[in-house]
Formats: sequence, structure tokens, C-alpha cells
Amino acid sequence: MSMLRISAITLFPRLFDAITDEGVIARAIENELVRFDTVDLRQFSQTDRRNVDAPPTGGGDGMVLLPDVCQNALNSVRTAKSWVVVLSPSGKVFSHEKAKEWAKKEHLILVCGRYAGFDKRFEDRCANEMISLGDFVVSGGELPAMCIIDAVARQVPGVLGNTQSAQQDSHSQVLLEHSQYTKPHVWEGVEAPSALLKGDHGEIKKLRRYDALRTTALMRPDLLDLVWDELTRSEKAFVTKVLKMG
Repeated sequence: MSMLRISAITLFPRLFDAITDEGVIARAIENELVRFDTVDLRQFSQTDRRNVDAPPTGGGDGMVLLPDVCQNALNSVRTAKSWVVVLSPSGKVFSHEKAKEWAKKEHLILVCGRYAGFDKRFEDRCANEMISLGDFVVSGGELPAMCIIDAVARQVPGVLGNTQSAQQDSHSQVLLEHSQYTKPHVWEGVEAPSALLKGDHGEIKKLRRYDALRTTALMRPDLLDLVWDELTRSEKAFVTKVLKMG
């Protein structure tokens, strides 16, 4: 399998130093498991002042990124095997399944918006997908892009030292992850569950399963619909009780 290449098209390339200088992404790049590069959108402006935006046609607030500048920047790195993702509040919500899908791509291009966003013609002509992180707005696409890069890179074989880590994360198995505990076993007068200390792996697995069900029921009950038919009768009764208690 070839190395995953990720390119970010942005007005602020230095923002990405936050993830390429430290942590999981930095190690993945150092170990040649992931290749990352940025494209400075302003370098593709045709004006002396390096303008990249203009007022919206028909009037309105904000400035719209110029379609020709965006396309020229994209064409500087796009190949026949590139997958182009435009980051926009109007896009479909990013998911763990998308992270796994994109980790198998040869080249992922993330186009980071700013100001009032992209010209619709650029989106229609150039984007394979439009993606949002959720129902909120941030100043630009760079922070969402960094979250996506981290999520995707974690799915690349070899990036995580422990191969089980990605499989046990919340959302990787639909249910949210069970609660975690460590030393000291009693902290601020609260004990960790005693079953975790007895070495009975069957009981530990059961405890964690029910804790995951409880956490999911309280925090993301919508996810239960995806696994309801797979639950045992006792698990369904437990979830129903948790939901009633709130």
C-alpha cells in the first residue's frame, strides 16, 4: 500500500504546524506513513495585492473566495487519484466511517474555506465531497481540517503504536467507549469499580459493555438505533431503564 498523502489548501499554512510538529501526525510523517503538504492559496492570485476574494454577486455581507484562484491552487497538486474535500458548514457531517474510507485513498486534498466561503461554481466543478464537522461555525476550514487529518491518519496501518487503540475508540464500534480508570484506586473518596481490580476478564468485559451502553444512552441515544437489533434482551432492558431514569 502506498503512503497516504494529505494536502491542505489554505490561506494560513503555518496553522498546520500545530499538528505536524508534535504528536501522532508528526510521528506518522517522520515514519513515512503519511505525507503532508500545504498549498498557500494566496500564491495563486493574479493581482499585485494577492487578492483571493471579492464581494458576493447580488450584494450581501462578507467576501467570497474567487473560483479561479481556488481552482488554480487545486490544480497545482491534484492528480487523477486525488480525492478533493471542500470544508464548508453546508457540507455533510464528517464521521468515523469517512475517516476509515479516506485513509485508504492515495491522495486526500482538504480545501479550507474562509470569509463567506466558496463560489458555488468552484464547489460544483471541483469538489468530490463537501464536509462539515457539525452544526457550528468557526473562522475557517483549518481547524476542521486538522481534526480530519488526525482522524484519518489514525486509521492508517502503523500510525498508532497499539493496533487495538483505534478499534476501541468511541464511534469505531458505534457505541461510545466505556469509562476509564487508573491509579489511585481511591481518589477524592471515590473508588474505581471493584470488578476492575479482581482480574476476572469476563466480569471486566461485561462491566465495560454495560458502561458503554449506559454512556451511549445518556450522551448519544441516537446511536442506539444502529445497534438495537444486536442487543440481548437484558441489554435492551438495561438501556430502557437508563433512558427512563435520564
